[in-house]
Amino acid sequence: MALDILVLYGSYRRGRLGIRLADYLIRGFEDLGHRAELIDAKAVDLPMLDLRHSDYPAGEAPAAMAQLSQRLSAADAFVFVAGEYNRGMQPGLKNLVDHYLKEFDRRPAAIASYSMGRFAGVNSHADWTVTLSAMGMAVVPERLSVGQIGQTLDEDAQPQGEGGAALERGFSNFASNLIWWAEAAKAAR
Repeated sequence: MALDILVLYGSYRRGRLGIRLADYLIRGFEDLGHRAELIDAKAVDLPMLDLRHSDYPAGEAPAAMAQLSQRLSAADAFVFVAGEYNRGMQPGLKNLVDHYLKEFDRRPAAIASYSMGRFAGVNSHADWTVTLSAMGMAVVPERLSVGQIGQTLDEDAQPQGEGGAALERGFSNFASNLIWWAEAAKAAR
């Protein structure tokens, strides 16, 4: 049974290296027979949070916000590509997520963290685990952490070197964990 998996990414920086990880994940889930789609916070371009989607009267939310609400509600699972900024969350991804709540409730989430350094976004991963759990999501225990992102994935999101080999080894368990939770949640809905 094919699943509908959304990969959420939130960097606004120039020369965004984390998009390589998002592309790698999309390709990986598609190769497993699932539908995977990128939700890029920069492309969606929601304003800084003032009103959540649910705070607007019916039919009055901005079009991009309403369309994304429908898309999030239709998804079976989410992967958060979580870069680490100053030992914390990416503000762009956090802002996108904060516009919604019920769309994420009782859905499985996996976190793929990354950073330019060796620590692979572990602080961001920890922050996202707390946040997503508080939003009612089932955060899968399998983590995928990528250090030295610029050396691990090339411009075409192809793994390279030792880091790339480690990513390839880790993706299998990461994906199977998320798929198991997504199938269980879908059956329960």
